[in-house]
Amino acid sequence: MNNLALVLDSQGKYEEAEQMNRETLELREKVLGRENPSTLGSMNSLALVLDRQGKYEEAEQMHRETLELREKVLGRENPSTLDSMNNLALVLDSQGKYEEAEQLHRETLELTEKVLGRENPSTLGSMNNLALVLDSQGKYEEAEQMHRETLELTEKVLGRENPSTLGSMNNLAEVLRHQGKYEEAEQMHRETLELKEKVLGRENPSTLRTQRNLQACLNAWTNYSSASMSD
Repeated sequence: MNNLALVLDSQGKYEEAEQMNRETLELREKVLGRENPSTLGSMNSLALVLDRQGKYEEAEQMHRETLELREKVLGRENPSTLDSMNNLALVLDSQGKYEEAEQLHRETLELTEKVLGRENPSTLGSMNNLALVLDSQGKYEEAEQMHRETLELTEKVLGRENPSTLGSMNNLAEVLRHQGKYEEAEQMHRETLELKEKVLGRENPSTLRTQRNLQACLNAWTNYSSASMSD
């Protein structure tokens, strides 16, 4: 049942995946108990599919419960516990609860780096998530610094053409745009777009997002230049 739920989730059939995850969770809790790691895994899966449907309040509640139980059963530094911390922080992001999300992202990053190491992909993901929530709050200088560090390490560990590296390039370009650093932002967006077209294809949704981001950067630069000239 759990495998089928994962397949449905991966296909974007979220309502069916939610129903299957609820049934799996109910059975596992009945047979294995509430605090069994497999039951906690089902709770996490259900919370994620709720999040993907925009059911943020219920997803947040379930992520909080999963985190509390995983911390109790597995310990604070267990990778599954860290995964729950990250998932809760992300659903807080989605609701605009940025201060709490930032605090949780910082804690997740600190523990993930301690447990898994600075160059572990999970650590790099935590760095990226912290940078994004800083950007969302207008803390652009710190966000830029974090995005640069994330990009440097991600490229080193995963390679220049890895999708995660391309995502870091896009995120850095965006925070540069938000600060009005249009020339560097444009250059980064163009480089990202070229690589995404090569690696993912021209019609890939991620490639299309980068096209839109590049256009937004060019529009902002044009508007800024026009305003400067009129002054």
